[in-house]
Amino acid sequence: MIAMLLTKAHGRHGGLIRGGAGKRHRGVLQPGNDVSVTWRGRLAEHLGTMTVELNTARAATLMDDPARLAGLSAACALTEAALPEREPHPQLYGGLQVLLDAMQGSEDWAAVYVRWELGLLGELGFGLDLTHCAATGATEDLTHVSPRTGRAVSAAAAEPYRDRLFALPSFLAGSRGGPPANDIETDIRAGLELTGFFLERHLFPAERGGLPPARQRFVERFSRKNTTSGDIRRP
Repeated sequence: MIAMLLTKAHGRHGGLIRGGAGKRHRGVLQPGNDVSVTWRGRLAEHLGTMTVELNTARAATLMDDPARLAGLSAACALTEAALPEREPHPQLYGGLQVLLDAMQGSEDWAAVYVRWELGLLGELGFGLDLTHCAATGATEDLTHVSPRTGRAVSAAAAEPYRDRLFALPSFLAGSRGGPPANDIETDIRAGLELTGFFLERHLFPAERGGLPPARQRFVERFSRKNTTSGDIRRP
């Protein structure tokens, strides 16, 4: 099996694992698992071979939670598709660890996921500015985001253009934002719509296939009427 891993010092790094498709590695080579790896190759640019030992089996703990499992798949798919191979991104590595830990034990995990996508955009040079209004410079009552500039817009400045702007989720605006949505699911969907737009614009344009299918499936799960809010609470 050719496995792809995210490492702190070497970025996204692949390698051949002999016997990787066998039973011995079945529970180890799962998305989201934390592993220790030894890579060997004659030259640095070669694919090389890897030996793998399991540290933390995150994937197994999420098998009974479809929403978290979909989020895990989406995060791994975006990471693999967006990052150049063997280019270190230690901040993204740390951010992904925070996200995976939140998926295992935090009720705020979906909000952490949206923040992680914002971090992915920022790390690759396409960060959004949600600190002050693009039109007036105001730092309070920020309620929308401009799709043209990726900057926040205050409620007053947004009023004439509301149908052309993205809603800014209250958990992203913090104390600078307007009143929160009626439920956290609405905020999460707004956050996913916001980050999805800029991910597709800058990293996954339609002419190159668009966003990874795993990310689209994750969004669809939050759009279904039967999604329960018991697994998600307001941060």
